[in-house]
Amino acid sequence: MNIRVALGGSLDLQAKLESRTLTLGVIGLGYVGLPLTHAFWQAGVKVLGFDIDEKKVEKLNGGISYINHFASDKVEGMTASGRFRPTSDFSELTGADAILICVPTPLNPTREPDLQAVVSTCEAIAAYLRPEHLIVLESTTYPGTTSEVVLPILETSGLKAGRDFYLAFSPEREDPGSKVETHTIPKIVGGWDERSGELATQLYTLAFERVYRVKDAQTAEAVKITENIFRAVNIALVNELKLAYSRMGINIWDVIEAAKTKPFGYMPFYPGPGLGGHCIPIDPFYLSWRARAFEIDTKFIELAGEVNRAMPRAVVNTLQDALNARFARAIKGARILIAGIAYKKNLDDLRESPALRIMEILQGLGAEVSYLDSFFPEIPRTREHANLQGMQGIAFAEESVSSFDAVMIATDHDCVDYESLVRWSKLVIDTRNATKSVRDGRDKIVLA
Repeated sequence: MNIRVALGGSLDLQAKLESRTLTLGVIGLGYVGLPLTHAFWQAGVKVLGFDIDEKKVEKLNGGISYINHFASDKVEGMTASGRFRPTSDFSELTGADAILICVPTPLNPTREPDLQAVVSTCEAIAAYLRPEHLIVLESTTYPGTTSEVVLPILETSGLKAGRDFYLAFSPEREDPGSKVETHTIPKIVGGWDERSGELATQLYTLAFERVYRVKDAQTAEAVKITENIFRAVNIALVNELKLAYSRMGINIWDVIEAAKTKPFGYMPFYPGPGLGGHCIPIDPFYLSWRARAFEIDTKFIELAGEVNRAMPRAVVNTLQDALNARFARAIKGARILIAGIAYKKNLDDLRESPALRIMEILQGLGAEVSYLDSFFPEIPRTREHANLQGMQGIAFAEESVSSFDAVMIATDHDCVDYESLVRWSKLVIDTRNATKSVRDGRDKIVLA
């Protein structure tokens, strides 16, 4: 083993990687950071977890998970091992050899990149940056962020990238709620310079089954944006097809089921009431914003964004038409139940959930709105829907469900008994094809 020694007599980063004795720091212990921490912990790496939320740190120190699909026994196992310790004290960054940044990158009210969390995190790192540190940004962002935003902030420490510390980008590829283990998902890595790329690749090789290194950080940033734009554009396509086919009396889900039997040249995507989650509704606008700096108009991408953003109101229009056709009544004054408010089935995640937007639209039209979601007994504080905070969900029971004029299925959680939901309801607007297996009461169901 080629063990090198840095200034001060301690092992340098290369040597610690080779001997697997490094300490990893992960900043942001959310839907990305916590599974990432677990992947490295499983590989035998010592991990320091950092988060500004004291309540999260307290729960993790107590062996409790605050993410539904990340079981508490995993957290308990990590904390009990002595190789994982969560903290909100960023001065402990000096004890980490490599630092992974997993913080939110949302859009601001004018749909431009909001890198405030990245900037403040990098400022915190710069205060404790030391020679031989490896810094890797995992947060989804536009091409150029690592070199144009992260690098200058870190160099305010007086240290120079490529000479004193190392810098890379490796996009997160989490699929919350799926059964795919984080360490089995191929990892993309791009270094700010050659040496940074080498070291970052070695780091991820410790925990991931496959690491794919690209030319540089900017290429790695573009990979993540491309993956999510691909999904956003194709979802927009099927959303538009749904609207067209619906007017023709054609079931879009039947069409997709048949089309996906073709073993080549087709990949199934599914319509819905709008896009949710942190990546797909946001990433296309990151690239569009960036492209304008190079005098490029990404018309195709922006059009897809417009189609997807219009879907919450489109499904409300379907509800309005159905209420009028079935009961000769308007939305104003109607009692509407939203079934499922998470952005994705079987998750306790409200980020960019179209259900929240649907609820606000309905309230604006004068409807009395309630919701049903076992993952959310109460709606917590969200960035864009403060007026919904504190609303409590209703019980899944015939007495409560039957009191509503219509039920809209916005998220198709598997834990819901859709046979009973339809039986108890007067009218069901199904935006997810969740009722596809329901036989009785199909005359009550309108696909939207």
